Amino acid sequence: MKIKFLDLGDQPIANRFLTTDNVTDEFFYNLSVGFDNDTKLVTHMEYVDPPLMFNENYVYRGSMSTTMQNHFKQFSSRFSPDLKILEIGSNDGVFIKNWNKSTAIAVEPCKNFAEETTALGYTTYNEFWTIELAEDIKEKHGQQNIIFAANCICHIPDLDNTFKAVSNLLTHDGVFIFEDPSLAEMINNGSYDQIYDEHPHIFSVIALDNILQRNGLEIVRVENLSVHGGSNRIYAKKIGTSEIDESVEQNKAYEKILGVDNIETFIRFAQKVKQSRDDLIRILFKCKEEGKKVISYGATSKSTTVFNYCGIDQSLIEYVSDTTPEKQNKLTPGSHIPVMFKDKIEDDVDYVYLGAWNFLNEIKEKESDFVKRGGKFITHVPIVKFD
Repeated sequence: MKIKFLDLGDQPIANRFLTTDNVTDEFFYNLSVGFDNDTKLVTHMEYVDPPLMFNENYVYRGSMSTTMQNHFKQFSSRFSPDLKILEIGSNDGVFIKNWNKSTAIAVEPCKNFAEETTALGYTTYNEFWTIELAEDIKEKHGQQNIIFAANCICHIPDLDNTFKAVSNLLTHDGVFIFEDPSLAEMINNGSYDQIYDEHPHIFSVIALDNILQRNGLEIVRVENLSVHGGSNRIYAKKIGTSEIDESVEQNKAYEKILGVDNIETFIRFAQKVKQSRDDLIRILFKCKEEGKKVISYGATSKSTTVFNYCGIDQSLIEYVSDTTPEKQNKLTPGSHIPVMFKDKIEDDVDYVYLGAWNFLNEIKEKESDFVKRGGKFITHVPIVKFD
């Protein structure tokens, strides 16, 4: 049974950037989050229909981040590139391009990106991941040594169907490796902006193992990552086929200390979220009263949640700077702040709200001139402050 603990209000599709022509017909839904007392899963009370989010107009590109390019290249170098591997949610090919085209398979429901990986020479299925698709791939290509997904499994509402499909397609000693934002780090950071339409679940190791095991898989290793504001890389195999690394119990023990298996933890988290909202609004209004110019850096899904929950619009943030061509010269979802491309932070900017706070170091290095002249970043993670 799901118990509601947080209501982030009416929210738009986080990656549906707007033109002046389609502002009036924008889709909104209520973003409320609950705790499943049986599985210990933190999940939306109601899910957005996936085709509304993932389609030919999807704009998030993993390859736009140097951090993520290096992250996937380094990880891929651990394995023989000739292993049979399938990636669920291949996006624009940022991960799979490190693998042999003759043995790698991509699954990507967004038509625009599926066409890109196909053009790169990879066998690509432009479909949502299901048991039926896994059976089709198994018949045509055989079982897979590795099934990989990055920031994708938490996007899929039906986890039982997802994990059964994985289990059916893996070889006997195959491994399912996936990365997603860490619930423990969300609690530690106060990063409620990890919650948006595309993230129907925020995973703990405890909840994942509960759901994986009822679908024939078990976690055999956990790696804690810094990417995306704190993530876990989960290694799962068919039950009983591998020894369990000590990292699994270490992560579960840590999560129990944090209280991720207790609804009271999330009631307290919700109170901190409200305080964060009040503090951010207070800072932005003060900047406005003092005549300071404030922009935002990174037209992210995270900032969509923050802007709409906090009621932030162009009266407080003049524009958002972003390097993704598909987002430029459009309006942010819900808040309708203009998105522009700037080679650097302009000289008349006093403060920059970091929508992409998880890339703080990369951004500071790129915008060193802004930092040197005394410019300040505003972030709400782990608390609202000038950085």
